[in-house]
Parts: sequence; structure tokens; C-alpha cells
Amino acid sequence: MPKLDGTHLVERLAERLADLKSGKEVAARDIKALLSDEQIAVMEAAWEGQQVLRKKKRARTKEEEEQLGWRSKRDIHIEAYERALKDADEGLLREFERLQRKAAVRQMRIYMDTMKEALAEGRDLSSAKTMANNALTRAGLCRMDEIHVFEKPPFPL
Repeated sequence: MPKLDGTHLVERLAERLADLKSGKEVAARDIKALLSDEQIAVMEAAWEGQQVLRKKKRARTKEEEEQLGWRSKRDIHIEAYERALKDADEGLLREFERLQRKAAVRQMRIYMDTMKEALAEGRDLSSAKTMANNALTRAGLCRMDEIHVFEKPPFPL
């Protein structure tokens, strides 16, 4: 199974939040799967607070429950998912920049390793560059002879 990164997290959180809001049955492990440890701790603390509130003050009608601040476990889960979705959405740009840096490092590593191997085999510089660019093409990355020169790099190195 492929690893999830920050770009997948927003979509998955939105889907699970929609399931919770629509009233679908969602397993506890599915609820906790997309949340971080601190988000789970906040959610569990909110539920424990609700249990303490329910022991101290009894409500007889729905209106009394609302006045006392009672919330269902589903409401607490929805609130936790809304916060997690907001946090994930704010971190999306950082995640794209991280993935871009990771791809740039991978591109340079493939290019330089292939170039070093070709030169060690005794190839001339132009054929070594061609072999390195072919390795980048096989890896699904931009070729180094097609890279445009920027005034400043699009991401911090």
C-alpha cells in the first residue's frame, strides 16, 4: 500500500468528515486513522469532559442538554475532523514544497550517479550527459538539458 502524504490527507479527511456529517456509521479505528496523536488526545479529552459534565448535571429534555452544553460523541468527532481538515489545508503548501524539494534531490542524485558511472566506464562527457538524461526520463523526471534557468530557485534549498 502506498504511503499517504500531506496532499492525500486533505481529501481523505474531507471524505470522512462528509461521512460523519451525513450520519453514516464510521468505525473508531477509521476515525483515528487520519488524525495525529495530539488531535486524538484533544478529541478524547473533550469526550472525557463531556462525561464529567453528564455526571454532574442531568438533563431531562433536549433543550436542557443544549443549555448545559452536552454534545454527542459524533459531534466531538466532527469538531475534531473540522480542526484537522483546517490544519491539513493550511499545511498543504508546505507539503508541496517538501515534495518538490524531494523530487529535485532525487533528480540530482540520479543524474549525478549515472553520470559518474558513465565517466567511470570511459565514456566522453556528452554521452555521459545523454545517458544521465535518459536515466531521468526512465525515472519519470525532467531531463537536465530541458531545465530552464530561474533567477532564483522556485523553492528553498
